[in-house]
Amino acid sequence: MLRTLLRMSTSPVPKRVKPSPPLIGTHNGHFHADEALAIYLLRLLPTYNPSTLLRTRDPSLLSTCHTVVDVGGEYIPSQNRYDHHQRTFDSTFPNKNTKLSSAGLVYLHFGKAIIAQRTGLNPESEDVDILWQKLYNEFIEAIDANDNGISVYPTSETAHLTKRFNDAGITLSSLVSDLNNDFSISAPLTSTNHETNDTNSASNPDPQAAEDARFLAASTLMGTSFLRKLNSYHTSWLPARSTVLAAYESRHKDDPQGRILVFQEPTSWKDHLYTFESSPPPSTSKTQVLYVLYPESATSGAKWRIQAVPVSKDSFESRKSLPEAWRGLRDKELSAKTGVEGCVFVHASGFIGGNGSEEGAREMARRAVEM
Repeated sequence: MLRTLLRMSTSPVPKRVKPSPPLIGTHNGHFHADEALAIYLLRLLPTYNPSTLLRTRDPSLLSTCHTVVDVGGEYIPSQNRYDHHQRTFDSTFPNKNTKLSSAGLVYLHFGKAIIAQRTGLNPESEDVDILWQKLYNEFIEAIDANDNGISVYPTSETAHLTKRFNDAGITLSSLVSDLNNDFSISAPLTSTNHETNDTNSASNPDPQAAEDARFLAASTLMGTSFLRKLNSYHTSWLPARSTVLAAYESRHKDDPQGRILVFQEPTSWKDHLYTFESSPPPSTSKTQVLYVLYPESATSGAKWRIQAVPVSKDSFESRKSLPEAWRGLRDKELSAKTGVEGCVFVHASGFIGGNGSEEGAREMARRAVEM
């Protein structure tokens, strides 16, 4: 054919046929957070944008798909098959023990490419690898565990505990589950490019079309949540690492025991602080930081905050709360009690306070560590 075209140079050149978008298959029926996210992640990649989505359990139809996710009983990356339900499946993320779901599988194979594309970073850079691992640890792994029925704690350790309140309804997996029964969504959404090429359309509002619409709403919920995390880690968390390290290494300037950490601008410090404390740089001691100081904003003349460090990243308990005698007081009354000018407030629980100046916040911290 190529030789024929070359010989017939005087003939009109035929128009190039635009290839059909790849067909992605997943199961229909009740959907979960893992495949909802997996589909969204795939569609972030140029190969799958645009793409067509087919939701079915029919093996003959799934065999026509370019990529199949969360159904089919096969995990064969070379053939774009990413299911985790087969008895023999035991794959995990590197250095992790949690069995992967379809979200974890897609992220394992395509996560770095997605991160590089969304951030503009070199796919082979250390920063991409750091973000890849961070997003798995903080976002993807919980989805994998939830879908595979893996509890955060061993049952033997929590059987005797009674929850003070129910927090199950605020998880992403719970919100996705709710969408299965949100019958107010009756037609495919058309608000994003991800949803304009699916096999069902508003002109065919049958039950499967409505179910697919609800799935797309779930996929958008999961995907946009992932992108918000990625953006936060890329633009705030990752740049903060060097800032926190510099402050951590110089923290003995404000307190001989290194219990006060000072930043000159608002910084995402918690994750990095716990990391450095667990594996301190060679030039530092292992003394724990009790208070972190920082301006409320980057604007000149901003007020300053003094925040007690939690005992752990997700804890509401502080290592050393601000003194009880200061709690709940404001302004002049607080300044009189502390002996420090410019005090603004101390929260009733003692986890945070404020002062009108950097020096005032430093003095509050110096006094608090000794009380």
